[in-house]
Amino acid sequence: MGESKPLKFCNRVFNVVLAALLVGATLFAGYSLWDNQQVYAEAKNVRDDLLNLRPKEGKDHRKAFEKLRKINPDVVAWITMDGTKIDYPIVQGEDDREYINKDVYGDFALSGSIFLSSQCNPSFTDSYSLVYGHHMVDHLMFGDLDLYHSKKFFNKHTTGVLMTPDNTYGLEVLAVMTVNSSDSTIFSPTSWAKDCSGVVNYAVQKGEHVHNDVVEKIGADTAKERIVALATCSSEGTEARTVLLAGIVPYTGDGK
Repeated sequence: MGESKPLKFCNRVFNVVLAALLVGATLFAGYSLWDNQQVYAEAKNVRDDLLNLRPKEGKDHRKAFEKLRKINPDVVAWITMDGTKIDYPIVQGEDDREYINKDVYGDFALSGSIFLSSQCNPSFTDSYSLVYGHHMVDHLMFGDLDLYHSKKFFNKHTTGVLMTPDNTYGLEVLAVMTVNSSDSTIFSPTSWAKDCSGVVNYAVQKGEHVHNDVVEKIGADTAKERIVALATCSSEGTEARTVLLAGIVPYTGDGK
């Protein structure tokens, strides 16, 4: 016995709805892929443009920062980590939400900017400074912090450069670690503004990889030393963060 007319009608409606859902899902997936590609393309374009304005290590780069500050007066520094594509200006907003989804040009961008915590001195004269950046693939923003989880990479790539309008500093990688987003040691920079000993001790205890020679160089008198933390999201979980710690030292010209 054949299907009744109502049943045939229901089957047709079901097939039409199913086909529409499949088409919609395909279109949404295609749009999501395109949209994601646009985000990364925009982030790469901004980075490439800014590299043309990069100050030169060890030189009087006040003019370079004047050009950068004409684009955005919130630019406070430039950071480069050797062996990575981390090579960006650092901005500082009125709070730590301002540059999460805003690029250096002040435009809305899901990739955001590399920014110094609003709780820190913009001249990086605090004993402990905290810098944030989004975790992105294709070596963009702070995506390359993941590389330091490899012990081989961590041991090979140990330096960087931090430039402010008045000075060029060397960076010596101290430790890499994965922490929770609410970690009170890492994410409370004002607690260590005068003495970074608490962060150094924490890194020795909790670090995934640690350069003990840098720890020893910092020594007991941590009130005279300075370190910077670079923080980004981690693939280990929603609340997980990758943090790279580096000592701020006199620039010797040995970086890239």
